Amino acid sequence: MTTHAAAAPGGYVPPADLTSVYVWEWPVRVTHWVIAISIVMLSATGIYIGNPFIIASGEAGSRFVMGTMKVIHAYAAIAFTLAVLSRVLWMFIGNPYSRWNAFLPVKPGRIKGLIPTLRYYLFFEALPPGFVGHNPLAGLAYLAVFGLYAVMIVTGLGIYGASADVGSPMRAFTSLVPIVGGLQMARWFHHIVMWLLLGFSVHHIYSAILMTIEERNGLMDSIVSGYKIISRSELIATRDGLIDRRELDV
Repeated sequence: MTTHAAAAPGGYVPPADLTSVYVWEWPVRVTHWVIAISIVMLSATGIYIGNPFIIASGEAGSRFVMGTMKVIHAYAAIAFTLAVLSRVLWMFIGNPYSRWNAFLPVKPGRIKGLIPTLRYYLFFEALPPGFVGHNPLAGLAYLAVFGLYAVMIVTGLGIYGASADVGSPMRAFTSLVPIVGGLQMARWFHHIVMWLLLGFSVHHIYSAILMTIEERNGLMDSIVSGYKIISRSELIATRDGLIDRRELDV
């Protein structure tokens, strides 16, 4: 959601026209940070497991380092999986900005906003169209990212199940391996998707900083506080229709 359209010349928005909107509920913020931190931990330990680069004294030392990396990887994977599943659940019980239709553009206003948003990203428009939560293109991108999360979870469980001890209940997850074409393909997908997620993370941070500057709505702060700062007059005219005029005290 941008404040430019309602701004006076020079981009100034009178303070009296600004209001805070509670956009990201605490489950959204918590799962966001758990996923972010676990991706860093999983990537670091996964790279080491695939190609050990720490020199330890003796075979026992090497086994200790590798064992430690695998334990950290396993616990980070549990945190990642639970956070992803919790966020998916919240798509059905959370506020309008968290729900599935904030990712998949099915509402007329969000469908209508696809082309203007694309034009902005392609530098044909100077200002982004106004959306309080995710814009429709960003929602689709995040939906694709959740698809990558699913690939990581399925391949990770399959790989772990294949290496588990005989008799371990984790062996049941070995049945997931044929879905992706075998153990080697599971490892390949797991590795490639890791790099895709790391690439997305770089883009995500860059775009969050960019849109914070462009939209001037406290986007970076909102993932900690949950609140965005929005122009009241633009909230009334917002294209995604998620704000009720009666909530604006105007």
